[in-house]
Amino acid sequence: MRETQPSQTAVMTAAARAAHLVVDHEPYIFRDTLAAALLGEKGEEIIGYHRVHGDHVVLSGTRAQVTARSHYVEGRRAEQYVVLGAGLDTFALRTGARVFEVDHPATQGWKRELLAAAGLTVPAGLAFVPLDFESGDLMEALVAAGFDPRRPALVSWLGVAMYLTREAITATFASVARFAPGSELVMEYALPPELRDEQGTAYAEFALPAAAERGEPWLSFFTPDDLSALLDRHGLKTAEHVRQADCVAPELWDRRDALRPADLCRLARATVTG
Repeated sequence: MRETQPSQTAVMTAAARAAHLVVDHEPYIFRDTLAAALLGEKGEEIIGYHRVHGDHVVLSGTRAQVTARSHYVEGRRAEQYVVLGAGLDTFALRTGARVFEVDHPATQGWKRELLAAAGLTVPAGLAFVPLDFESGDLMEALVAAGFDPRRPALVSWLGVAMYLTREAITATFASVARFAPGSELVMEYALPPELRDEQGTAYAEFALPAAAERGEPWLSFFTPDDLSALLDRHGLKTAEHVRQADCVAPELWDRRDALRPADLCRLARATVTG
């Protein structure tokens, strides 16, 4: 992401969540009923692409990716939620949970403007935590925003790690390991080419060059074993690795539309053992 611009990936992700309810058929994998309102006119333009070209591997693949991972992580419960690289996430707006949204200051300022323009009220349980993952201290920023480090938390880290250096990722692991025992990290990570399936490879051939062109290249890739070892070295115990196909009940993939699971990214769930 360019230093003075909000994340364009955040726009595409929110538009895909919104488009799922417009383009795809029931049963819906995930219902984000506020994403379209938050995006405003810009969202209508991108959702229009999904309407016309929704079967394209990148558009349908993005809808499958963002809905499946959100279904999985929002199904878990915690007293405090920390959303790393929150972008235009609407979880706090839809649920009223105690949520700490951590993101780059440029993206966060832009989101506040969109909320105001859409007439959406920031709920009392939402705290904005501006942070540059490459240089900031996560725990210090969270505590300053009211986070209680003595209470367990669920840390949601979706659609972010692939854009960061390994150094930034390991620094985040070290910070999360300082959370209270019982805390969980759910992290989305990108697979190296040799582990991708046909659907994931087709998606990557289009999406990765496009991401690089808009200044947000994918930088980090992990095998499950490599990531588990890295988590362990930084005080986090891997509980499971979850394929996109397994993020939701199998019957949700029995569909009449273009949504198909791909093995391009997976989720790792790890716990803080203290």
